Amino acid sequence: MSRTPIQHPGQVRRAVTAVGSRTLEAAAAAAELGTVAAQATSGAVFGYWRGKRPRGGIARQMYYVGNRSLLFVLVTLGFVGMVMVYQTCLLTTKVVDGRNQVGAQWIRLLVLDVGPSLTAMMLATRVGAGIAAEIGSMKVTEQLDALRMSGVTPVRYLIVPRFLACVVMTVVLTMFGVASSWAAGGLTGYYSFQINPRIFFDLSMVAPAHVVVGVIKAAAFGAAIPIVSGFCGLRARGSSEGVGAATTAAVIGSSFAVIVLDLVISFVAMTAFGAG
Repeated sequence: MSRTPIQHPGQVRRAVTAVGSRTLEAAAAAAELGTVAAQATSGAVFGYWRGKRPRGGIARQMYYVGNRSLLFVLVTLGFVGMVMVYQTCLLTTKVVDGRNQVGAQWIRLLVLDVGPSLTAMMLATRVGAGIAAEIGSMKVTEQLDALRMSGVTPVRYLIVPRFLACVVMTVVLTMFGVASSWAAGGLTGYYSFQINPRIFFDLSMVAPAHVVVGVIKAAAFGAAIPIVSGFCGLRARGSSEGVGAATTAAVIGSSFAVIVLDLVISFVAMTAFGAG
């Protein structure tokens, strides 16, 4: 009768050591991310205007985040609106004719969740990757060490302007994206399913609490993207390969942060206001 051979104690020890080291690395990374988030938030609220800072840094970052991303957001959310309205109308006409409710429900969903989430996900791919690549390049070329020797905190000097710009411009871009998606959806409903524009462009389903929750989500997503991306850039190692790895990690981490924050804020909003 054959028996399964027992693993050598050395193999078990190495496996336990590997799991423990990975756990410690994850805990250290989480603590470092929390430190970066705390420094960025405190620097944005209290310390940015008192210390050394890049002249015109916020304006440049707002242009980079907002103006450079506007067309991207408008086109993407416009096509999303067209597809969603077309598919929804197609399905409702096969069951019951609920086309008159599509516009009101779509704008409610846009304001509450789809607009902020999709806008932030697109900014995570474009802006987050750029932040990680820029800061990662400065890290591997020892420019961050030069900043520290000059008495400048890299987080306050590099991440805080991007933090402030992303918070503001994510909210602004979300508004433009929601308008684009709603307008494109209305055109699709009119030309494809003969929905009266006066019926489609109905705001009766949107309550003030929905707008507040949508703005909070957009601001939270805009704060998370530069923090996570800057953290990934600060952890870049080696040369160009390390910068590439940091950029990839920034896109993945920022997108994941948007999803998690969306869930948390939706749950809190539903519990507190019934508007999740």
